[in-house]
Amino acid sequence: MDFIALENRVSAPNYAPLPVVLARGEGSYLWDVDGRRYVDMMSAYSAVSLGHSHPRILAALTAQAQRLAVPSRAYYSDRLGPFLEELCRVSGFDVALPMNTGAEAVETAIKGARRWAYRVKGVRRDRAEIIVAQGNFHGRTTSIVGFSSEASYRDGFGPFAPGFRAVPFGDLAAMQRAITPDTAAILVEPIQGEAGIVVPPKGWLAGVRALCDRHGVLLIVDEVQSGLGRTGAWFAFEHENVRPDGIIVGKALGGGVLPVSAFVARREVMDVFTPGSHGSTFGGNPLAAAVGLEALHVIREEGLVERSRVLGAYMLERLRAIKSPVLKAVRGLGLWVGAEIDPQIASARMACEHLLAKGVLSKETHDTVVRLAPPLVIARDDLDFALDRFEEVLRDLSVSPRPHPVAA
Repeated sequence: MDFIALENRVSAPNYAPLPVVLARGEGSYLWDVDGRRYVDMMSAYSAVSLGHSHPRILAALTAQAQRLAVPSRAYYSDRLGPFLEELCRVSGFDVALPMNTGAEAVETAIKGARRWAYRVKGVRRDRAEIIVAQGNFHGRTTSIVGFSSEASYRDGFGPFAPGFRAVPFGDLAAMQRAITPDTAAILVEPIQGEAGIVVPPKGWLAGVRALCDRHGVLLIVDEVQSGLGRTGAWFAFEHENVRPDGIIVGKALGGGVLPVSAFVARREVMDVFTPGSHGSTFGGNPLAAAVGLEALHVIREEGLVERSRVLGAYMLERLRAIKSPVLKAVRGLGLWVGAEIDPQIASARMACEHLLAKGVLSKETHDTVVRLAPPLVIARDDLDFALDRFEEVLRDLSVSPRPHPVAA
């Protein structure tokens, strides 16, 4: 069967996948329908940080599915409390509100920040503003794409909700100028993933925290991609030794098998929610809670945070030692690296297609950056294999550049 032709015929064209049909995954490996094995250097945007088909995650999923999966939040369950207690313990916050996708958790944080502004800070009704960073990626709902600076995410989807103000990422002075008495919160990624693994200047997040303290503004940090060990710490905000008022988590929380997310915050922020003010039929269901709890246990008990720190430093060292005209820059933290390709010579899509042919799976962002973000369980030998292939691709592209270079 021609699976690619079938999918193109019946699936809306909202993705541009690489030409490979995957059928199985285990650990840091993926296999296509013809049985060829690949090293996964993408890990589904951190959703598969624990690796594919982790046996402990599958055991928790299976056992809970055989007991109780989705009764809705109309009732209590014996799984949700233990899961949220562990999530609060790991993150250091008081209360969690479970959802499904990362975008849903972001929407939850936005609602919480606005209601907090009206009920606690005293902002005038329907005047609350949230400051965001240009280049952000917080999801694809209409509210969220409305404050995106990426034109393709917005094109044809307006009108958009007001109440957001965007400033340059990493620019503390611009952030300060944007704050008004109506500012409810600052919502930022500690490292911008979709923008190309963009790391802000050192001290920037700590500076944002100080601004929030000075002006009575909430600091909400989106850790959907960066959290749960990806950067070599449980959460990326820890690298700046700051404490946000709330964080948004997801992706890795689902153990690579389910969408599981949450908004986790101080009690004062969470107490603005009341019965009926927010909810989700599937959010916090026992199946998701069992998987999320086991995912947190796996990260801690298998030392995946430290593994990401050590292997990530090694990966960055290897990549930064590469001398190639194709490679403009290397940036990242932990097992989360963006390799920027010189568009005068090649595109990131070309690099990913060459990697695919050599048995390594990644994906470009904005046609200029190759993501290198394997599952945190990857063996060093497999990481070396992938990095060796990447060096080969850079050599190939340097001698066979794109036929018609584009302007930088």
